[in-house]
Amino acid sequence: MGCRIIALLGFFWVVGMGGGTMTNADEKKAVNASPDGTAILKTLRPGHPRLLVLERDLERVKRLIETDPTARRLRDLIRKSGEDLLDEPTVKYEIVGPRLLTQSRRALDRVYTLATLYRLDGDKKWVERAKKELFAAVAFPDWNPSHFLDTAEMTHAFAIGYDWLYDALSPDDRKTIRAAIVEKGLKRGREAYEGTAPWRGWTKAHHNWNQVCNGGMILGALAVAEEEPELASFIVTSALKSLPLAMASFGPDGGWNEGPGYWSYTVRYTVPLIAALESALGSDFGLPDFPGFDRTGMFRLHFVGPTGKTFNYADASEGAGQAPDMHWVARRFKQPLYHWEANRAAKGGVSDPVWFSGGGKQSQSALDLLWYGPAPTGPKATGAPLDALFKGVDVAFFRSAWEDPDALYVGFKGGDNAANHSHLDLGTFVFDALGERWAVELGGDNYNLPAYFGKERWNYYRLRTEGQNTLLLNGQNQATKAKAPLIAFRSEPEAAYAVADLSTGYAGQAEKVWRGIALVDGRKSLLVQDEFTASEPVEYAGQMHTRAAIEVQGLEATMKLSGKILQATILEPEGAVFKAESAAPPAPQNQNEGVRKLVVRLPEKVKSARVAVLFTPMKAGGKKESEVMVTPLAEWVTRATESSK
Repeated sequence: MGCRIIALLGFFWVVGMGGGTMTNADEKKAVNASPDGTAILKTLRPGHPRLLVLERDLERVKRLIETDPTARRLRDLIRKSGEDLLDEPTVKYEIVGPRLLTQSRRALDRVYTLATLYRLDGDKKWVERAKKELFAAVAFPDWNPSHFLDTAEMTHAFAIGYDWLYDALSPDDRKTIRAAIVEKGLKRGREAYEGTAPWRGWTKAHHNWNQVCNGGMILGALAVAEEEPELASFIVTSALKSLPLAMASFGPDGGWNEGPGYWSYTVRYTVPLIAALESALGSDFGLPDFPGFDRTGMFRLHFVGPTGKTFNYADASEGAGQAPDMHWVARRFKQPLYHWEANRAAKGGVSDPVWFSGGGKQSQSALDLLWYGPAPTGPKATGAPLDALFKGVDVAFFRSAWEDPDALYVGFKGGDNAANHSHLDLGTFVFDALGERWAVELGGDNYNLPAYFGKERWNYYRLRTEGQNTLLLNGQNQATKAKAPLIAFRSEPEAAYAVADLSTGYAGQAEKVWRGIALVDGRKSLLVQDEFTASEPVEYAGQMHTRAAIEVQGLEATMKLSGKILQATILEPEGAVFKAESAAPPAPQNQNEGVRKLVVRLPEKVKSARVAVLFTPMKAGGKKESEVMVTPLAEWVTRATESSK
């Protein structure tokens, strides 16, 4: 991108690839360009509502409800969610581990639902229920700023409630809600931006905390900007200085190194903060122009497999969850395929384990309706590529077909073990076929385990290398700061593959470690091939976690799941055998119930080896007919290099 000059309401802010270069002195001068220090608010839209969805947008939604069956179904689901909420108890001040987050998130979900219903039909019962929720949180002693996500999401909830319900609130109601936004939200944010609070780290973060926390602060500030102009101006200006640090993490091609779960979380807050800036101030301040953000919807499209499960590397669950933000991104970048993905995700109902956790039931996302856009054709009809490489995060995806629940699908990563929320999982993969997930990623464990994000992190099975679908040398973890580039990627009609150089992950154990993953034989089978060289003999184990029943016969293994079969065959080397092994760690860790490991083991320690395993899916009674020739991974790299010229 080089360097961009963003006009910021009469002053200039230089933003480079590494984030904002605006100094504190520049910021003070810019804000003080207006006598009252509120230059950034000069274009503030007067009155309410002004956040995300304006009244003119609501008229479009109402027309769609009358004419479009999908929009009408979404309205009905949201109404059902609202009816269910009428008798639900309100949020309570309950901190679990270090977090109030479940309560903040529940309040946010409920306020969006209830405020949307009021805006659609004007029924005051939705307002009264929303007020109960808001006033319950007003009574909290604080919004737990020490874990600032909690404060940010609660501030987001209050901003939407205050702005969208404004005309139905009494002056005293408004005063009470506004005071909570200011005292429990914005002033705690100001302390973070000023660097005086122990919870200030998110202001310099390059990951999801940045967008979530800045987003909550921006929405809160814009909601109360008339009454608190100097505080609101400071908050918005400070947030715009912080946000480029994380927006740059989408570059260069839209991937996200924290995994699909935290991609969803990040985008779910990035899009509303941009939409709020546009609707309230008339500018997006160049945030959508960061490299990769226009393509990040493709990352979502590819990380969901034909089973509806994600390639859930890092601390992510398999559930894809709702994706209302894809509607907004579709319009912003003129990508109707993103509408298709948002609508596909909305059909899955209200369960969203990626975003909504800690118990309770999530509502159908109100933004699925408010940002809704029809999508007559999907990736199959539009000719979307079957395969994709996201080089910024070194993750590749392959599939045999779009919109076919039985299609073969592989997610494969090199990546960065030092990324936020990462596991020691260089070289891991997932595999779908015949409508089942055969190679499963276990995802994260309970965040409240002792020192889960501290000194004990690499002692927990799901985070250790032994808990991944990758190779294990001498039973040891990969290096915690290792990176593994994808050094080859090739996509052809009959086959597709990628090669990862995992060598730094095994420093001290081996000099060279490569892994190749390929869909072969007309994309009917999966080939996993490892090659390594070490100065001293090492013990090798190639692992795949699965929920299938495993029957082992030496070089062959038969996996059975829901009446379907996946046949695994060791092609090389001689003497290698399959073993079915436990995936259960010591309590109190998640016991991974129903999961076993299919492991390839060599008869002895060796200095070098090439291990190639072919996986062929078959329906009951079928016969394996695949024959694949094993070639060195160096040849894979050469072919990929030649094809890219």
